Amino acid sequence: MGKIVSSFFISVDGVVESPDQWHFPYWSDEMGAFVQAGMESAAGFLMGRKLYDEWSSYWTTTDTDKEIAEIFNSARKYVVSNSLEKADWAGTTIISGDVAARLRELKEQTDGDLQMSGSATTVRWLLANGLLDELHLLVHPIVVGRGQRLFEDTPAHPLKLIRSEVWPSGVVLTSYAPDTDTAA
Repeated sequence: MGKIVSSFFISVDGVVESPDQWHFPYWSDEMGAFVQAGMESAAGFLMGRKLYDEWSSYWTTTDTDKEIAEIFNSARKYVVSNSLEKADWAGTTIISGDVAARLRELKEQTDGDLQMSGSATTVRWLLANGLLDELHLLVHPIVVGRGQRLFEDTPAHPLKLIRSEVWPSGVVLTSYAPDTDTAA
């Protein structure tokens, strides 16, 4: 049975929006190894509609990052959307209708992780519906000050720490799973 695993570059003040504007000074070999391991364990990539639109237009046309583009372009991709009618990016399946039921079926049929990077709204929905199995936060030592935060107007969801590391760049990796033993 597969797992849904989400990873975010996140600032100390919880901002996940536009990491391309603040994240790169903190890139390190440790972070690269973590990201690569996630890509290698992926049986597919799960994303929301907005991220799908951004990634499908970028990864299918970029002349840089060709190795990463090849991985994404050849991988299975699943986009959660009740408004997307057609997915032109090769290997993409639209998850719509009873999304929770469809994702439970997908997890049962998948051997490996369904990786997510981004899609904050989708991650909040997955957590609220008991579908998110792991949440990896790569906390960057910067206060961004504005932008979308990962958890805005979100009910409480108890989590348990399953991994933590501090990297020389100052980034702290924290990994969580839902804590079903603790009531919110």
